[in-house]
Amino acid sequence: MDIAEVAKRSGVPASTLRYYEKKGLIASVGPQGVRRRFNPDVLDQLALIALGQAAGLALDEIHSMLSPSGGPNIDRQLLAAKADDIDATVKQLRAVSRGLRHAAACPAPSHAECPTFQGLLKAAAAGALDRQRLGRTLTPAPRSSRAVPEHAAPATAVKKRR
Repeated sequence: MDIAEVAKRSGVPASTLRYYEKKGLIASVGPQGVRRRFNPDVLDQLALIALGQAAGLALDEIHSMLSPSGGPNIDRQLLAAKADDIDATVKQLRAVSRGLRHAAACPAPSHAECPTFQGLLKAAAAGALDRQRLGRTLTPAPRSSRAVPEHAAPATAVKKRR
């Protein structure tokens, strides 16, 4: 396949394909100086690159997980560490979301009178809104001792923006 067909079938611009080739992520076949041509398996390589990028891997990390033939040579420890990072980020974002939902629905006359909101402010001021401490600070307690009042708005689905 020539570079235009690869770009069309993969959705990856030709300029990006040339960059990936320069970085050693993909390889063209045929003589230099003519229109770049690729084996059909380049589409699988591009899918692996896209998956790695979606997981937050740098191109150098992705490159290290591609064998010379272009197939996967997975670094399982790196993937497990990246999954742990993603889990921590998800936990952090869920805690922030719960705090925002509470602040939006809190029936207290003012947020200054809301103990939950004041706790969020103190946690933010103390630097507790980092990945490690955020989950512990805002993780819901059992319903009987929950800091967030029962009146808090229920979670709603959020549409993805495209």
